[in-house]
Amino acid sequence: MTASAAEWAIIALSMKVGLVAVLGALPVALGLAWILARTNFRGKLLLDALVHLPLVIPPVVTGWLLLLLFGRQGPVGRLLEQWFGVTLMFRWTGAALAAAIMALPLMVRALRLSLESVDVRLEQAARTLGASPWRTFLTVTLPLSLPGFLAAATLGFARSIGEFGATITFVSNVPGQTQTIPLAIYSALQVPGGEAIVTRLAIISVILSIGALLLSEIISRRMGNGGRHVL
Repeated sequence: MTASAAEWAIIALSMKVGLVAVLGALPVALGLAWILARTNFRGKLLLDALVHLPLVIPPVVTGWLLLLLFGRQGPVGRLLEQWFGVTLMFRWTGAALAAAIMALPLMVRALRLSLESVDVRLEQAARTLGASPWRTFLTVTLPLSLPGFLAAATLGFARSIGEFGATITFVSNVPGQTQTIPLAIYSALQVPGGEAIVTRLAIISVILSIGALLLSEIISRRMGNGGRHVL
């Protein structure tokens, strides 16, 4: 059972979409995790709920909302096209955006748990010795919470390569552009005799997902977080 060149191209596209989604979502997830872990303000509960919203609403709804915002007639999509000549519609970059939105809640949760496990007295000690907030973050907070970054990245990658509903709603199912592994499996299921393709892609998808989850679990245990799992 060997994958064809077209199937390897689908796998490569899925990996590219997953990596770009993680790299794009990581700074946003870090900022949100830091706000939720280190600050108290009115509306924090609402922000927490909004961050986790993609986990509980149908992915099709998320894709539809992205279509309204980033479509060619949407407020953000129209500006991107007029100012930078960039459109996300029917492009792999749109698939990466959809995957990033769907992976964001898991990444925020992993990073938040990691930041909360850092002893704030160490940060306070660094500040009393004259370190700026950025220097304290880079030399104290970041090294101590680094396993959380790795766990967030692996979880986000696993979620991204499995994304289906938001992607097909937002950027459709275009071979070579937006057809990632889940969408290719869906297409093969619609064609008589496509069982072999479905089997090969499903096995590869399961292997990639299990590998990412095992890596995340190993990192989580090495964090010594007392069994606080991010899932």
